[in-house]
Amino acid sequence: MSTNHFLPTDAFDAWFNERREAHRFVIERIPFQRLEQWGFDPQTGNLGHVSGRFFTIEGLSVDTNFGSVGHWEQPIINQPEIGILGLLIKAFDGVPHVLMQAKMEPGNINMIQLSPTLQATHSNYTRVHRGKAPHYLDYFLDAAPRRVVADTLQSEQGARFLHKRNRNLIVMTDRDVEVLPDFRWFRFDQLRALLRRDNLVNMDVRTVLSCLPPRDDGGEFVPDAAAPGDAFGHRLQASGRVRRGRHTFQELLNWFTAQRMNFHVHARTIPLRDTRHWQRTDDEIRHESGRFFSVIACRIEAGSREVTTWTQPLVQSAARGLIGFVVREIDGVLHLLVQARPEAGIYGEVELGPTVSCAPDQYADMPPASRPPFLDYLCAAQADRMRYDAVQSEEGGRFFREENRNLVVEAGEDFPLDVPERYIWMTVRQLKEFIRHSHDVNVQARCLLAAMGAW
Repeated sequence: MSTNHFLPTDAFDAWFNERREAHRFVIERIPFQRLEQWGFDPQTGNLGHVSGRFFTIEGLSVDTNFGSVGHWEQPIINQPEIGILGLLIKAFDGVPHVLMQAKMEPGNINMIQLSPTLQATHSNYTRVHRGKAPHYLDYFLDAAPRRVVADTLQSEQGARFLHKRNRNLIVMTDRDVEVLPDFRWFRFDQLRALLRRDNLVNMDVRTVLSCLPPRDDGGEFVPDAAAPGDAFGHRLQASGRVRRGRHTFQELLNWFTAQRMNFHVHARTIPLRDTRHWQRTDDEIRHESGRFFSVIACRIEAGSREVTTWTQPLVQSAARGLIGFVVREIDGVLHLLVQARPEAGIYGEVELGPTVSCAPDQYADMPPASRPPFLDYLCAAQADRMRYDAVQSEEGGRFFREENRNLVVEAGEDFPLDVPERYIWMTVRQLKEFIRHSHDVNVQARCLLAAMGAW
């Protein structure tokens, strides 16, 4: 366990800093005219790559019966190809380990973050950029079905991407694996500890971890040796195993189907130049109010990437977000308060989300009735009720230094069990059963579930 392929927890920071110093990383904001092989279409104003691959920035027109705004227009990232997010697992002396990478992404706040074994778009691993193929690709493309632990198509941020999906893939191997300098094997309890630190474990790791299937040991719950060492962590693990809950799974399916029928989100692409209330300057596309997000351009140097120098657009959020679960015990079992959340860019129009997912600053001047339900409850929570509190980054390949406060607050028995129609109580196991299917649980809920250690 002390060889160079493994990292004792107390040696992690030294290794991680060494990998940061091992390569040259430079991020520079540039005007749009300095983008190389990217440009605005003269007819539509859409921003795209000359190859027609990677992604484009287009316009989106949205009509919906959800919320207080029934119509709006916005830029959207259109990236129709499906990427692969993969974790490779191998047991050493009977202990499962996962192969992780210290990887640079252009939008990362701290330049490099702990990333999956494989994190590649279709354009990347088919080498449209004419660079090197991603490491360990063959372990995932050539995996025998019996070695696949999880394999689902999952959505990305529906407020920023149009119908973006990634294949979330977990594969076990017993082959000898060459461990490259930017990679190391980690135990799962080490990952849980690292997930409690700000902006360290990237979004792609979190979404794939959430896809680990529920355990079916059929016996009385025994705390997992890899589970968090606190009582709340053990209750999370128990909630992930028991089959009973406030509602049966069939009742949850009926409720979710009804919610999908109640809300409609009609979204259609339009030319980017026709998006009303959005302004394009020499170096930014932004909303006239200064809210929401903007599109910028950057030049990147990264010695550890398949291509070492490139330029690209990135999306920059106007404010830090908040993603939070309210949890409470019901009949002795921990439950999560889940919402049915419509979004313009997702396939099914409505997915299951955390209790709260928003940018609180955008509601600062609004009366309580106009603020998202339970936002004030989360923001006012006392420290002794907080079970998880960390700042986590969004995906750094398309978003520039975007982060959200991830918060889990345990409510007492005085918190009402009867909640608005769009909300419902689920056990961890029940939510994970939905994750086993594509397009049911949004990326915010999946990532927070993983960050809090519910796997």
